[in-house]
Amino acid sequence: MTSPPSAPGNVAPNPGAIERAPAAEVAPTPLDAIAGMLARARAAQTLWSDLPLYERVSAISKVRRNALADAMGVAQLLRQETGKPIEEALTAEVLAIADLLDYWVASIEAQLEPTDVLPDPMFFPSKRGRVERAPRGVIAVITPWNFPLAIPLRTIVPALMAGNAVIFKPSEHAPHVGALIASWFEPVLPPGLLQVVQGGAEAASRIIEGGVDAVCFTGGAESGRKVAVACAQRLVPCSLELGGKDAAIVLADARLERTARGIAWGAFNNSGQNCASIERVYVDKRIADAFLARLVAVTSQLRPGVDFGTMTTRAQFEAARAKLDEALAQGGQLLVGGSPTGESLSFPPTIVRAPNDTCSLMTEETFGPVLSVVLVDSVQQAISSVNSSRFGLTASIWSKSVGKAQRLARQLRTGVVTINNHGFTAALAMAPWSGTKDSGYGVTNGPLALDFLTRPFFVLADKSTSSRELWWHPYTPTLRSAGVALAKARGGAGFFGRIAAILALILLLPKRMLADR
Repeated sequence: MTSPPSAPGNVAPNPGAIERAPAAEVAPTPLDAIAGMLARARAAQTLWSDLPLYERVSAISKVRRNALADAMGVAQLLRQETGKPIEEALTAEVLAIADLLDYWVASIEAQLEPTDVLPDPMFFPSKRGRVERAPRGVIAVITPWNFPLAIPLRTIVPALMAGNAVIFKPSEHAPHVGALIASWFEPVLPPGLLQVVQGGAEAASRIIEGGVDAVCFTGGAESGRKVAVACAQRLVPCSLELGGKDAAIVLADARLERTARGIAWGAFNNSGQNCASIERVYVDKRIADAFLARLVAVTSQLRPGVDFGTMTTRAQFEAARAKLDEALAQGGQLLVGGSPTGESLSFPPTIVRAPNDTCSLMTEETFGPVLSVVLVDSVQQAISSVNSSRFGLTASIWSKSVGKAQRLARQLRTGVVTINNHGFTAALAMAPWSGTKDSGYGVTNGPLALDFLTRPFFVLADKSTSSRELWWHPYTPTLRSAGVALAKARGGAGFFGRIAAILALILLLPKRMLADR
């Protein structure tokens, strides 16, 4: 194939990039204060869960005005702490608050509605059960710095509405956003119901050790394993979202303009610091020249400080650069962008023809603005390559034939598949967000999230006036005969055998229920 138009080679930091002013430091929460915070949370939760659901929902719905009244100010804070463009802060985080609250305010009452259970009247007469959802209690919400507003809120809001208390530990790299979230809820919630613990990994460990009832963790796979072990030792349920190595599959009939623009956004929004960022593209060889030419052109037009910001942390910047440099050293072909130099955290959007399938750029999460491209002979080759990853968060398929893409989607071992789009469904409050393999387990968003935020609570009411049940003591020959007859009546015999068993039960049950002499 011919090389697409590009300007390969190492590049200096983008001169137009807007560097962030350092934010004021936030003091970490003293570790010995966490036990007291947990105690206050448990006391507040007991009173909160006793309130009628409509009162809890009404209180939390008031957060909308607090959160959206100064949308630009919130976006600027996000820009300062994370480096993302104002437009991304507004669309991906601030505006999503309205949809999140709309969904849960409108739907949680129906989702928490008790359901009836009606046992078999032959064997369990006069009995009726009901399944209710009880709050877990105190839930720890531990979140990262890449989406410090959107990620915690999608758990905090339904957790509180369902009757829980929340201990929230934001990333130590976005402490001001974490404090801002708490300030929105403070005027509408009882004291102690939502509390913020500032700090790093040691603070997170102290929260889990302190006796929470569930842990919702978003972060890296290595940290997630430690959380899972700590929770398992305490028999505490946890929900883990641990990153990804998301791929896009470009079929021969894809709409090139939309596909190029969509994949560029999916790869480079938030400077690639997104668990759902596209990090691998598998493109049909038949359209590779035209597609890559357009993808490189679109990427080259992205403006530093406007369309992409700086990376958030020096450690992540260096990790992404190291993977890129390794791939180039192994023979990868640089199509646009390159390895930055200097002290800036501005990393240009970069596209590379992958040198092989084993370099870290193809196997490990990059979490930076570097996109690998692989040419394939068939869609099945692409699907096999996507599924070979140890991660399985999301993937996308790009094709004019939506029906075909939907059939192919079922072959992908990921939690989410989008067709002709990518990565944005985490902002859909009604759609489950989940992963497989090293991307973790558990669900945030949508009705299935309540399976983690609540526990089933079953109540059975028995209105029988009989003095005994069929299966109570004493065990007698009549009980044995009735048990055998019930087995036949419930499927252990043919049609006439079941009829005979039912007639036998009619004769046996009164004897068993009244007396066994």
